[in-house]
Amino acid sequence: METKNIWANACTLLRNEMAEVTYKTWIESALKPLNIVEDKFYLEAVTNYYHQFVSSRYEPLITDVVSKVVGRNIKVIMLAPEQAEDFRNGKLNENKNTAYSLNPKYTFSTFVVGSGNRFAHAASLAVADAPADAYNPLFLYGGVGLGKTHLMHAIGHYVTNEKPGTRLVYCTSEQFTTELVSAIQSNRNAQFRDKYRGVDVLLIDDIQFIAGRDSTQEEFFHTFNALHNAGKQIVITSDRPPKEIAKLEERLRSRFEWGLIADIQPPDMDTRVAILRQKAKDTNMSIGDDVLEAIALRVENNIRELEGTLTRLSAYAALNATFDITMELAEEALKDIFMERESYAITCEDILDAVSSYYSLSTDELCGPKRSRSIAIPRQVVMYLCRELTEASLPGIGQMLGGRDHSTVLHGYRRIEEMMESTPTLRAAVDDISKKLIRS
Repeated sequence: METKNIWANACTLLRNEMAEVTYKTWIESALKPLNIVEDKFYLEAVTNYYHQFVSSRYEPLITDVVSKVVGRNIKVIMLAPEQAEDFRNGKLNENKNTAYSLNPKYTFSTFVVGSGNRFAHAASLAVADAPADAYNPLFLYGGVGLGKTHLMHAIGHYVTNEKPGTRLVYCTSEQFTTELVSAIQSNRNAQFRDKYRGVDVLLIDDIQFIAGRDSTQEEFFHTFNALHNAGKQIVITSDRPPKEIAKLEERLRSRFEWGLIADIQPPDMDTRVAILRQKAKDTNMSIGDDVLEAIALRVENNIRELEGTLTRLSAYAALNATFDITMELAEEALKDIFMERESYAITCEDILDAVSSYYSLSTDELCGPKRSRSIAIPRQVVMYLCRELTEASLPGIGQMLGGRDHSTVLHGYRRIEEMMESTPTLRAAVDDISKKLIRS
């Protein structure tokens, strides 16, 4: 049976299953048949939005209907417009971004490692290299835009490239919930469970959104048990650790803590510059380190915002027909960001006062010659925060701290950066001081 005929017959059945307006909006207007290759039926979504919405909500139903028309089990693969074009040109790589819904840009090679994400990166690599043997489940958590989804997709890419034939599913918790509701409504619970419990690797993004949804938590609890008992890998991301997810069932909370929990902290100054430099290289932007550092200083807590700022700057340069991005151009294009930072600029003196208050030391002690640990560590915290929160030079920071040279300041900065990775109390102290400075 030809592709068009298969789709026409499938549409007849789908029309009978749906309200007319639903069918016309999400099937008739949204999808086009491409081809059937062995047991795979390819559909093109006419826009990226249709691709995201229809694949998450109606893919199981469409798969069921197409399989009935063909007379055997068929896997329906929906392609976004760009993927459909690659498919027509014979360039589609299903392992990377089609069958598994993985972003082709999110790989380990494009992930910039820094002090705030080194542990999570190492754990993700270990899981990718030996699924279910290293840490199971792997629970990654951190704020918005810090790289959780990037690492999750990177695991998916690595596994599917290095271990062909691995059955892998990636989805958000919202997609899991939506498919569950659809399966219940259409009496397709068995197909739903086969999809999620018959895999080797399950990647679930933003698990915090299942909290408070009783039926979803119930289903995910049994899915988790089935996979874990079968020795299959589970990777979960969230914006907070399990113990802080309100309305999450205790039995799920305890299971999330069975394996390894790794947090991702906001990137430090050096990592932010490295991320911008990588982005500039990937997009062939000609931009100086002074501009990259100025952006990194002003956008501190969100990698997506950091990359978006660079994209905005690139667009501004293109509109002005220039390929040489100078500081003057950056200040003009990113006026709001530069002005916002200047309106509440933190000084080295502010940091010195904040640290002395936090550790109950005098500023004279911090700037004096004593080298006891109780004074040396707070002094190095001053060095670290001055480098992170101000544009002061190393010699300038050293001068404020009793005339110390720039190499001493750099050593202090690097020591605190290293200690924060292994000393949670120090990291908490630095975070507390930073937050107080920013709030004030």
